[in-house]
Amino acid sequence: MTTRRKKQAYTPPSSVSYATLSHTDEEILELFEPSVRRWWKGHFGRMKKVNNGYFTPPQRLAIPLIHQGKNVLICSPTGSGKTLSAFTSIINELFLIADSEHGLENSVYCIYISPLKSLANDIHKNLGQPLEEISKLYGDEKLIRHAIRHGDTASEERASMLRKTPHILNTTPETLAILLNSPKFVEKLATVRWVIVDEIHSMADTKRGVFLSLALERLAEVTAKPFVRIGCSATVEPLDRIAEFLAGCEDGVSREVSIVDTRFVREFDLKLLCPVPNLIEAPAQETNKALYSMIHGLIQESKNTLVFTNTRSGAERILYHLRRDYPEHYTEENSGCHHGSLSKGGRLDIEDKLKAGTVKLVTSSTSLELGIDMPYLDLVIQVGSPKSVSALLQRIGRAGHSLGQVVKGRVIALDRDELIECAVMLKKAQDGFIDGISIPENCLDVLTQHVFGMAINEPMEIDRVKRIVRRSYCYRNLSDHDFMSMLNYLAGNLPGMEDRSIYGKIWYDPETQKIGRRGKLARMIYYTNIGTIPDEFSCDVMTRSEQKWVGKLDEQYLEKLQKGDVFVLGGKFYEFQYRRGSKVYVDQSNSRPTVPSWFSERLPLSFDLGLHILDFRGMMAKRAGDRSTRKWLLDAYPVDENSAASIYQIFDEQKRYTGADSISTRKRFVIEEHADKMHFRRYYYFQSNYGRPTNDGLSRILAYIISRERTSNVTLSVSDSGFFVSVPLSKKIDVKGYIMSLDETRARELLRASLEESQLLKRMFRINATRSLMILRNYKGHQKSAKRQQVSADMMLSYAHKLDDFAVLEESYREIIEDKLEIAHIQSIVRDIKDGSMEVDVIQVETPSPMSFGIASLSASDVVLAEDKTSLLKEFHRRVMEKIAA
Repeated sequence: MTTRRKKQAYTPPSSVSYATLSHTDEEILELFEPSVRRWWKGHFGRMKKVNNGYFTPPQRLAIPLIHQGKNVLICSPTGSGKTLSAFTSIINELFLIADSEHGLENSVYCIYISPLKSLANDIHKNLGQPLEEISKLYGDEKLIRHAIRHGDTASEERASMLRKTPHILNTTPETLAILLNSPKFVEKLATVRWVIVDEIHSMADTKRGVFLSLALERLAEVTAKPFVRIGCSATVEPLDRIAEFLAGCEDGVSREVSIVDTRFVREFDLKLLCPVPNLIEAPAQETNKALYSMIHGLIQESKNTLVFTNTRSGAERILYHLRRDYPEHYTEENSGCHHGSLSKGGRLDIEDKLKAGTVKLVTSSTSLELGIDMPYLDLVIQVGSPKSVSALLQRIGRAGHSLGQVVKGRVIALDRDELIECAVMLKKAQDGFIDGISIPENCLDVLTQHVFGMAINEPMEIDRVKRIVRRSYCYRNLSDHDFMSMLNYLAGNLPGMEDRSIYGKIWYDPETQKIGRRGKLARMIYYTNIGTIPDEFSCDVMTRSEQKWVGKLDEQYLEKLQKGDVFVLGGKFYEFQYRRGSKVYVDQSNSRPTVPSWFSERLPLSFDLGLHILDFRGMMAKRAGDRSTRKWLLDAYPVDENSAASIYQIFDEQKRYTGADSISTRKRFVIEEHADKMHFRRYYYFQSNYGRPTNDGLSRILAYIISRERTSNVTLSVSDSGFFVSVPLSKKIDVKGYIMSLDETRARELLRASLEESQLLKRMFRINATRSLMILRNYKGHQKSAKRQQVSADMMLSYAHKLDDFAVLEESYREIIEDKLEIAHIQSIVRDIKDGSMEVDVIQVETPSPMSFGIASLSASDVVLAEDKTSLLKEFHRRVMEKIAA
């Protein structure tokens, strides 16, 4: 089934355009230097039938644009030749320069930037072959040099690059920023004419992407003339925004950039599978047996299979069970696991086997989404929901690596909520929909690093610094107020900073309006402390009463905890009380858990996909009870019989239990109120299918209002499909009134207030204090661990709260509110409620409805408690069926 691109509503500026002029083979080949032309025809002549010529669709559009010196964003599936589009154009131009009067200088002409070292290594190898073969045809095998330079590059290799400089430099965003402050090597960058940003979608929505965007604008200050920017991506939306991010701005308007959109030139074979007809009634042992039998059957039908899961433990578990249950089929030699916790040697061994096609099966979490070519892979299986269409296509797209091959993917759902989610996801993928990403803006911590770097190189006027910064798409709207807030912090001009050993890194002269380097160690501090990827650590968990060590918690998990939350560790229940440095203090508890153990590891559901799921719920609410619905599902959606039967059952039982109006849609927000007399709690189940980040933010706002106005005894738990808020049974709260009282401004203010004492703020303050160079990870050869960074940050946080407009604290709040908890989405929901586009309905239930089973069972959603969760779901289902029958 071939997917179609669905047009987006966003109207790009006139400087952003879509490439439409498709050139003939002869026209493109005529652009090539003779040796490049001979190589291309000899190498790709065998693909003419598949490609309808010498060039794939992205190559046909992109190569002439790059030749013309245009900025280009190439968006095309894995295996369609997009990276080669960029490199071939550049290699061709380098040979043309070599033929010119001045020839090639001993300097850099092209910078290739990738997010992963493994991808950089793979590209380096793949680039070597065409360069070597074309150079032989040209008659000079050492004419064009290329090299990798990143954090692992040996010092002797770095030194040799000054003597014999690579014309094509393969590097990372962090190393590029260091090179911009390298007094000798920066001169080698003056000749740069092209920059390729590969897998741009994986960086654009992170602070690493923000860091890169500023590095590119600093590079533009060094080069003799503007360089061509080329972005490569497989699945990303909105293309217009990503193109603007790549191109940067002049006077607040995007530079000219062309978009090559050939995302849907490949054929997809997608299907949703469910191992059993009824996920609630089937015993866990039966479901597991059916799951591994299904996976084994699919693998045996294929040559090479990659199985993605959503957690590292899940990847390990599937490999273990397949080897145990089918020892004659899966051995250490022909199967393996690949994820970030494994040794580098182990990962490289698996990657080499995938490239060579000598491995039957590999299981992975996210580590193989990007990077290496896998030419023999013909099937991808995704176990559990990948949570977004873009992640689905990125993973499934690893199969059938070349044009002409069908991209075959199977998604296996093991949860009722995920069945609905995946059915909609696969359908939207076929329709050409891709979830939008959000690009962070005005990040003051990243700004601090680059302004520090600029000041180190030379004294500089403030106005020039601001001009450079505002050329970045991410800072095009940066206010003078925010800039000066960052500058006063960086210069150490705030009261009390030095008393707390927070020293200025630059000098700032208000009279001359210039900044410059302060101290002899400034350059070394910059080299050893820049970057945006935070250090992580785990915390020791101690009981308050006995001071007994009971285990460890990942700090990403810890950031979700609030006082009173209950979690499972080592099979026992503990109630979180507080954290001191790297120690967490708890009390033993008999209450049910409120935060599942997988919370920090799983990807969240995208907000855009959540809205489409709500639309699907609306359609099913109308069709529930109609027997023809199962056939309609099978005809209209890529699902199997078991999936269609289960989806139909959920909506049919929901309608029979509480009516069609008890189902949340895009225009109706349903909240169930359940008085749990057994546990003396009153539960409110919010059917808000907006994804975990938005649900997390909205639940914090409501819990804050309730704790301030009614009772401090509030617990909550959050998932992608909704959240619950729980209060003592004796307390009845007006949840509808609280939601109706919100407006956009108040929602943001309350969310900020709810964060003040949170673990999330403490963690983000530490990360941003380190990024802002307030806490130095490395100083004079000594390294400060993440645990010690956290201790330092905790001591500084109270000081930060006392200051007005302290850049590091303000950035921590901004990152949480805007990037992590998606305030823009919360505000859009609030707007819809305020203007009447969405109604809020609170319904009374004696037991949670089928649509709320997943939310209500969150307290048992733990690996240790898998059996408890299954029995809880069965009990919910039994009660619902009793009420229906009554």
